[in-house]
Amino acid sequence: MEMKWVFFGLFFLTLSSCCFSGSSAAEQNLTNQTNSTTGLFPLDRSKSSIVFPIQGSVYPDGYYYTTVYLGNPLKPYFLDIDTGSDLTWVQCDFPCGNCLEAPNCTLFVQAPHSPFPPNKNSVVPCSDPICAALHADINDDNDECKDPNAQCGYSVEYADGTSSEGVLLRDAFHLRFTDRSNYKSQLAFGCGYNQQIPETTTFKTDGILGLGNGDSSIVSQLRKLGVTQNDGNVVGHCIPARGVGYIFLGDALVPSAGVVWTSMSEGSSANNYYSPGPAELVYGTKSTGVKGLNVVFDTGSTFTYFNLQAYEAFISSLRNDLTNMPLEVVADETLTVCWKGKQPFTSVEEVKKYFTTVTLSFDDKAQFLIPPEDYLIITSNGNVCLGILDGSKEKEADLGDRNVIGDISLQNLLVIYDNEKQQIGWVPKSCNRPPSLE
Repeated sequence: MEMKWVFFGLFFLTLSSCCFSGSSAAEQNLTNQTNSTTGLFPLDRSKSSIVFPIQGSVYPDGYYYTTVYLGNPLKPYFLDIDTGSDLTWVQCDFPCGNCLEAPNCTLFVQAPHSPFPPNKNSVVPCSDPICAALHADINDDNDECKDPNAQCGYSVEYADGTSSEGVLLRDAFHLRFTDRSNYKSQLAFGCGYNQQIPETTTFKTDGILGLGNGDSSIVSQLRKLGVTQNDGNVVGHCIPARGVGYIFLGDALVPSAGVVWTSMSEGSSANNYYSPGPAELVYGTKSTGVKGLNVVFDTGSTFTYFNLQAYEAFISSLRNDLTNMPLEVVADETLTVCWKGKQPFTSVEEVKKYFTTVTLSFDDKAQFLIPPEDYLIITSNGNVCLGILDGSKEKEADLGDRNVIGDISLQNLLVIYDNEKQQIGWVPKSCNRPPSLE
């Protein structure tokens, strides 16, 4: 039986059992530092970016998260990182007493921290422009906001059936820059009072950090507030195969050379996700003949998903290559396509020599390489499994013709989404240490 991997954000996010290693002493130290420097920007923001360290793994964790500090006093929350959605939300203790108008039920799921305690003065009214921006981003006509003084509510459902219902708040959001300065900005985020998850899903974070390019995302909010520069409407991530990686906001960490750039597709802005132009699928050095692929980069997806045409071309070429290799097809509950060797494997390094690099070649000649180590995992059974999946079989997600590049294929790459210049870039990089710690 295949393990149930979960969809979040625009597409997929796997949530599975994970032990979070938080340090209360470290959290208190960061809170003290932040309170002592509240309101101070870096002296030169052109030379500093906002950084969020990230932890997790493709397997066995199945997701990556960052610790975000919210409220006053600041409290830590673990949020899944998701470039495939705009709304940032956290489980929230709403209503608080009788101070807020609220529905007559709340539903929380087990999470690492207690629900966020909202303040009645932090609720965003329907008249606030950020409310209209949010509902435009989530394609909701917002019928409940006919009264401008009513609270701005939201309801979002993700592709796996996970959902969050709540109200929009504006509260303190801790930001740390690469020059080690700290700042608390008032940002709008969701106060989720009713979360629903599929029975097969284990929820191990406190919410979602939406990093899409919609007007309600924290990326856009920071730019409008002037916290990032006018030309700093940039999101980047460095996802580690192991260790601690990072997300950054602002263009100070964008390398001056070595980055492969390609234009965002015209649909990126309209759909609020990061999509390069059409691509051709190349296996090794040979074209598969599959062209015009609609590609989306999504950190909310654990694995990579090809549409049916691309997947069949890829799997056919792969199986031909493996005909005389010392690998035997085996059933493994982790993923659909797996092999075993004469002895159990302990790392991808042992087996990657049998597999071939896959390339997405874009119309402007930019190439996105997916080497074997970025589409294979070794399971707890010692088998090697394929982390490129058939998106047409994920009926709940309704991917259509989209091809999703997930975390497994984004490891050890510095990936940059430049919303100002409407381009996406990438460059190989060791992603095991945030720049603020270097």
